[in-house]
Amino acid sequence: MAKLTKEEFITALKEMSLLEIKDLVDAMKEEFGVDPSSVAVAAPAAGTAEVQDEGPKSVTVTLINAGAAKVNVIKVIKEITGLGLKESKDIADNGGAVKENIPVEEANEIKAKLEEAGAEVEVK
Repeated sequence: MAKLTKEEFITALKEMSLLEIKDLVDAMKEEFGVDPSSVAVAAPAAGTAEVQDEGPKSVTVTLINAGAAKVNVIKVIKEITGLGLKESKDIADNGGAVKENIPVEEANEIKAKLEEAGAEVEVK
């Protein structure tokens, strides 16, 4: 088998997707018993652009308007946050962050619950 030069290897990495690079890293861990990501200095430029396309890793769910069924929205806020009745009512009355720095999937679930209860919600 022909030996790859450093330039050829880097060129090949630039052409790979993040998933392919992850698979390569996992294979190197298995083959050599070493985690190459622990000694990596910088990610390849092509990989950096793909990471930005994935979107944010954590977001904030913000209540814009509790709507007509405010009591139902207060109950959902209380359930989601674990806050007391007064604190939940304050969020329903004034709007604001319901939950901060949470995964996108969890934020979408919370948004769906609040919208089902009649609230207007924004995920940032």
